[in-house]
Amino acid sequence: MRSSSLLLLVITLITACGRSGSYSNAQQDSVTDTATTPTPPSPTSVCELGTSSINWDALLTENCDNLAQYGLFIDPSRPTSSPVSPGILYQLSSQLFTNYANKHRFIFIPEGKQAKFHPSEAFDFPIGTVLAKTFSMPYDTQVSGAENEVLIETRLLIRRATGWTTLPYQWQDGKATLIQTGGDIPHTLNHQGRTESFDYHVPSRAECKLCHQLNRDGTSLISPIGLKAHLLNHDIQHQGQFINQLTLWQNLSMLADLPNTDDIASGTATEIAHAPNLFNTDADLTLRVKGYLDINCAHCHRAEGFASISGLRLGFNVDHTSYQYGLCKQPPGWDGGPRGLSYDIVPGDGEHSILAYRQELSEPKDRMPPLGRSLIHTEAVELIISWIDALPPSLGNCQW
Repeated sequence: MRSSSLLLLVITLITACGRSGSYSNAQQDSVTDTATTPTPPSPTSVCELGTSSINWDALLTENCDNLAQYGLFIDPSRPTSSPVSPGILYQLSSQLFTNYANKHRFIFIPEGKQAKFHPSEAFDFPIGTVLAKTFSMPYDTQVSGAENEVLIETRLLIRRATGWTTLPYQWQDGKATLIQTGGDIPHTLNHQGRTESFDYHVPSRAECKLCHQLNRDGTSLISPIGLKAHLLNHDIQHQGQFINQLTLWQNLSMLADLPNTDDIASGTATEIAHAPNLFNTDADLTLRVKGYLDINCAHCHRAEGFASISGLRLGFNVDHTSYQYGLCKQPPGWDGGPRGLSYDIVPGDGEHSILAYRQELSEPKDRMPPLGRSLIHTEAVELIISWIDALPPSLGNCQW
């Protein structure tokens, strides 16, 4: 009897352990499944938000580490084409020289917003506007195409609630990374049979401000440089057709307060100037040179610019026969360089004019522009000298 009771107790315990074990295994499976499929953590920054459209939240609030996080281009590795809507390519009529770099410019204005036209200054752009400019360096300046160039940098200028913000991104291995302090990239190119080896300088954020900074009423602010009527007022190709760029912007509801578009198309819009390309031999040489000096120099050489103390004013609408444009004007704070030159412009004598001479110098204390170039834009300097040579000496009274 005692043996039977003991046997029954053992069987009961074994059965109970089996049930308990089955329940425990089920619990373990549940724990294992939960561990292998965790809930994704919430992004710590709006830069981390994956999106198939432009990441406006990040553009307005964050300095993202990677250019691709803003979602500006359909293919993030190709910032030279195919911007995400409402982005559009834009082109300037005169060349901003940067070591013969090719430049690919795009503007993104949020839907429902517009820039406001201004006849002489940079347009007033709404909050959310993004300007993207990518620099690619050719290996041979006489050969075109993506296979003949390397991506160097993309600069963003973003209009946030607090004002414009500058962000430089350096390209490496197909990705563009924010580079706060700038950097130098060795490059070699062939220019018309001459080999040039130099360090291409990607500006720091502080250096960006030197060119884009304006001082008004004791306040320092950042402003675009090239988005002016006389540099945008020309025909470009859009969707297989040629159209005036300003008219296109108005048609796309990007631009407000533009003068009559019929007058622009007929060339009778006197309110809007046009700065022709420096190398357009069909255009007036004075206008060509003034357009080039405007885009390359006037952002500093203006009353609110970084070089205001020089007294030299090189805006497109400044009278080029005036003292303030440099005729027989001595620059303060510069010793004249190795040639000991005295005047910004000597009418009739380009070789003795500082305006052209400093564009041939490379030492940091002498070079003009002080940023943005390591090479001499020889062709431009030659034309500027020719233009000064053609100025009547009677325009000034340069005393030696």
